[in-house]
Amino acid sequence: MSEKVETPEKKSRKPRVLKPKETQETVEKVVKPKVIKAKPEKITEINAAQVADYLKSHPDFFIEHVHLLEQLSIPHPSGVAVSLISKQLELFRLRSQEMENQLIELIEIARGNDTAVTRMHKLNLALLDATTLDDVVTNLNIVLSEYFLTDFVAIRLIQDAPNSDLNGLFVASDSNELKPFAEELRTGKPSCGKPTLTQARMLFGFQANEVKSCAIVPLLFTELEGLLAIGSRDESRFHASMGHLFLTQMSEVIATRLITLLQSAK
Repeated sequence: MSEKVETPEKKSRKPRVLKPKETQETVEKVVKPKVIKAKPEKITEINAAQVADYLKSHPDFFIEHVHLLEQLSIPHPSGVAVSLISKQLELFRLRSQEMENQLIELIEIARGNDTAVTRMHKLNLALLDATTLDDVVTNLNIVLSEYFLTDFVAIRLIQDAPNSDLNGLFVASDSNELKPFAEELRTGKPSCGKPTLTQARMLFGFQANEVKSCAIVPLLFTELEGLLAIGSRDESRFHASMGHLFLTQMSEVIATRLITLLQSAK
């Protein structure tokens, strides 16, 4: 007879019931987002091998960036010796750089000339608009301040004043006030730089101490003698090395208008 082997019955697992506290913590863990801190970007350095690999995989790189060839220095296989082609390329590069610098300089000169033409045009309009000597002084102060970036203007005509209202504009030919300007009146050439205190007081009166640089232009014509002074609070505005052509042309235009008004006043 065969004996029956009793197998133990498997116990069924009871479902685990979460307690309220545990359930809440689990939900919070699931719902609450995890904050991930951004890591600082690492700066990767490119080595020569990577550059070489990139150029191999992009053989048309210098076709699209041909301007970079002007800045590269490529050694010649001959070693110390320089080939004729390499020397020619070097000379062409130098010539190209020189021409580019000259072009930039010409553009700056053209801009300066354009500005000068505009300023002279405004000056002519201001003088044509003046119908009296007092208008000339007023209009000069306005146009020179706005377009020539100056701070002070003074005109002194060397002759007896026709009336008492314009005594500040005229100075007698034998006046001691003209002695500080003997050089300008003798040579007929403008002088630029820092004026002496005596010159500044005679020209600009109580504002003399504010004038740090000045252009003194003699007005020497057949029908008119005098001085034109343009001052600035900037020490570098007028300096001894600056050209006199523009100042001379300005004085001629101003003197022509002054002569016309003086003759009409007689």
